[in-house]
Amino acid sequence: MKKFSWFSASLVFTLAIAYWLVGGRMNHAQAEPLHGPLPEFTQSDSQAWLNSKPLKTADLTGKVLLIDVWTLACWNCYRSFPWLHSVEEKFANDDFQVVGIHSPEFDYEHDRGNVEKAIKKYQLHHPVMMDNDFAYWRALDNRYWPAFYLVDKRGNLRYRFIGETHEGDKRAEKIEAAIQYLLSEK
Repeated sequence: MKKFSWFSASLVFTLAIAYWLVGGRMNHAQAEPLHGPLPEFTQSDSQAWLNSKPLKTADLTGKVLLIDVWTLACWNCYRSFPWLHSVEEKFANDDFQVVGIHSPEFDYEHDRGNVEKAIKKYQLHHPVMMDNDFAYWRALDNRYWPAFYLVDKRGNLRYRFIGETHEGDKRAEKIEAAIQYLLSEK
């Protein structure tokens, strides 16, 4: 009986590890539910903000937010910008706002001029906070570029999506459905 129990326990453990290794982890097209308030923006210096004066989370209460964590050298990030533009256009008449968080990976990405060039090149018109010290990255407990966080009208983090996103793909459909759902909440 002990051999069978040891064998069963080993089998369950092995299957659990295999499941985790081959994709049992979060499907990044799925929403990862989050809880708690959106962390306060960590930069208050006007030089750390582009396309906007420094924002506070209270300034955005009443709007559904999409927080886009990106960096200018990230191909997956800039390949997601066309979709991001389409989302801004789709929800332009709603209480919806995109806020970019530029968290640099390489030294040259810390330079405001380089970030300004990228913003101009990719025609980003929403507010962008430069997170050169990774304070906001850490506040979100983020680990990915790009990462998209959805925030409800009360300022609570609700969902995180990870990875390159294109108009019409499963991740885009799920994010847009989640935005619509959050907009419908009272």
